[in-house]
Amino acid sequence: MPENAKPKTGKLKILIVLLYYHPHSTGLTHYVKMLAEELVCRGHEVTVIASCHSRELPLGEATLNGVRVIRLWAPIALSRGRIMPTYPWAIYRLLREHDVVNIHVPLLETALVAFLAGIAGVKIIPTHHGDLILPDNPINNMISKIMFAFYKYMAKRAPCIIGLSDDYADNSYYLLPFREKVRIIYPPMIIPEPDPVGVQRLRREWRRNGGPLIGYAGRFVQEKRPDLLIRSLDVINGTHPNARIVFAGDYDISYEGTWRRHQDLVEKYRSQLTFLGLIRDKQELANFYAACDVLVLPSDSDCFPLVQGEAMLCGTPVVMTDIAGGRVAVSITGMGKLAKAGDWRSIGETTLEVLADPARFSKPRDTIRDVFSFEETVNRYESIFYEHART
Repeated sequence: MPENAKPKTGKLKILIVLLYYHPHSTGLTHYVKMLAEELVCRGHEVTVIASCHSRELPLGEATLNGVRVIRLWAPIALSRGRIMPTYPWAIYRLLREHDVVNIHVPLLETALVAFLAGIAGVKIIPTHHGDLILPDNPINNMISKIMFAFYKYMAKRAPCIIGLSDDYADNSYYLLPFREKVRIIYPPMIIPEPDPVGVQRLRREWRRNGGPLIGYAGRFVQEKRPDLLIRSLDVINGTHPNARIVFAGDYDISYEGTWRRHQDLVEKYRSQLTFLGLIRDKQELANFYAACDVLVLPSDSDCFPLVQGEAMLCGTPVVMTDIAGGRVAVSITGMGKLAKAGDWRSIGETTLEVLADPARFSKPRDTIRDVFSFEETVNRYESIFYEHART
């Protein structure tokens, strides 16, 4: 080993790059938060650079659970993204200070980070959270083309790319051109055990005359197709006229018109719908999962929803559409069933099948935890970081 080479143990200075960080709440931000905090617990020095996405958050540097977080001024919103005028100077300074960079994509600054990392002499390890898919209109189509060009620039310079499943990597227009570089790591999944008292309270609050509770966890956006789940009530009501769908997550999204576009549908089934909004507390989220008889994710596209594994860890089976990446958790655990993508009748029929025989789709918590081992996920990240750390 060269005299100045990094050993395969010991502290690393790890820079994590993404657009939004905690308290912004999406699967991606939860993923990064869990990873960053565990790396800190293992003795590494972790810095996260992200946008200051809310006026309620302080600009500049703060420490959250041991993670150094740097939030940059982001005055301009562009679809899902933010423009950060000071980004080039801030990121270059941080690149020079760190041993390895983990960049979570899609991200507008992808190519810029790759270019400056090359100058700074530090390797970038991208984690791909899904191909960018925006509602079809001229502006979004232009954004998609630009983002893919930026991504390709970065991918050519990355020694490896972390993907969330082989299934998604084999079907991703982002990953396929670089398939030989892709290394698969399942996403981190941590959720407390449900509180039985809290679960029963929720079931009493939400149920209608003994009908089943059907959960949905995620944003009310086009790619996740919550409208198909609502339409599936036409099928479900034939067997369970008192069924109720409980939505956990943001629904009136500023950059999308999905919520407003489907108001007629929402009003038609209003008596069977409950919208909770975003659940930030993990214990409350665990209780939500456990209170539901089934979690249904009717997405048209979804790389690897963390909510699937979380629901399974709480004892709740999952109905997922048969799409690349999204179908992996159900396929490998057997704790649920796949429905045809884009077909509300299939979603309704599959949901009825799971509700009719829940014991068939039940697995012990330890079994699911072994499949989605948080320790193994972080071990693999740590190994890749050591392999490509600055020497």
